[in-house]
Amino acid sequence: MKSVKQTLLERRSIRRYERENITPEQLQFIYDAIRNSPTSVNGQQFSVIDISDQEIKEKIYALTDQKQIKTCNHFFLFCADFHKEEIAAKDKGIELADFNDTAEGLLVGTVDASLAMMSALVAAESLGLGTCCIGYARTAAPREICDMLGLPKRTFIVCGLTVGVPREMPDLKPKQPVGLSIHKNHYPSDDEMRPLLKEYDEVIQHYNRTRAGDTTENDWVTRIADYYERASKLQMLKVLRDRGFGVDH
Repeated sequence: MKSVKQTLLERRSIRRYERENITPEQLQFIYDAIRNSPTSVNGQQFSVIDISDQEIKEKIYALTDQKQIKTCNHFFLFCADFHKEEIAAKDKGIELADFNDTAEGLLVGTVDASLAMMSALVAAESLGLGTCCIGYARTAAPREICDMLGLPKRTFIVCGLTVGVPREMPDLKPKQPVGLSIHKNHYPSDDEMRPLLKEYDEVIQHYNRTRAGDTTENDWVTRIADYYERASKLQMLKVLRDRGFGVDH
């Protein structure tokens, strides 16, 4: 098993996997790590769909165009989930507030599911397995995927995670320096951040030009701006309301 330092600092997104199966012991460890994730008020406002059925994985791949979904051994979908609480409250005759219709409820479910995903990622990586987070699982075809998996109201997909035996070991992608991501006691001024942002943009462009495998001329800022342009056109609020999250305050 990898050390904590190796697990956290040598992590990279793996998009190509061997056909080898994850062992039952490895899978149970990932499950246990997920179950022990911290959650708001111990409400455990999340659920995970573990997909190993190849036909289902290929259907999701067809909707998302993320090849690693069909080649990984297990594809985990992490969902915000207030449906469980609804069942338990009704069975005890308790009227449950529509917490899922609030911005705070949406954030609580998203944070709980995200923490569970990070627990799964760290557990898998510590075992020498490869992982890749898939945001397209949330945005590419949310209605179709939710219907395919039978997700009830008061649940929605937050993110997906592919897990499997890695078939590649790509170069470690440079991350922002401490001065851009961690601030002491107060947020820095724009003038303090500008040179760091410019330098990081150049570092990413150099990485993309020289990395092993496919290379590009992409810099960091242009790529992020392009993503924001595309993502800003998504109708996610409508999807959330369809899923039982009528956020209005």
